[in-house]
Amino acid sequence: MGGGRRGEVVGGRQVPAAVWQHAVMLRLTLVTYLVRDLDRAIAFFVGSLGFVLRENEIRPDGSRWVVVAPDADAAAPGLRLAPADVDAGDPLGRQAGQGVGFFLQTTDFASQHSRMLTAGVTFLEEPRHEVYGTVAVFTDPDGQRWDLIQPS
Repeated sequence: MGGGRRGEVVGGRQVPAAVWQHAVMLRLTLVTYLVRDLDRAIAFFVGSLGFVLRENEIRPDGSRWVVVAPDADAAAPGLRLAPADVDAGDPLGRQAGQGVGFFLQTTDFASQHSRMLTAGVTFLEEPRHEVYGTVAVFTDPDGQRWDLIQPS
């Protein structure tokens, strides 16, 4: 079985070239991230994690559109911060169940960890060395778990 290139058989079927032409165009740009307070979330992501505030505007319907990202590159994925409705059962702080839901990768774990601690980020554990890299779990102001990781 092939790996899915044009003209190859995947799952017992020929993959049409048109499928691959369209698949190449797809990319993830935003993920909605629920927060209790937009301004507090902006302060955390921009002030504590060093993200960039890409968008912060009031829409004609009165809603607020806020996007943060690790860098200013508009083509890179970002987080659309959205107010959670906890009364309606939104999973604030547990968007990934009980586990880690988001992974922030770095090329210099020690300096990034130190910078984040200085900025007031709450780590739930000391850094640990795993087969896949150096990692430590931290939380955002609403309790959502993140990994800070430097791959091996």
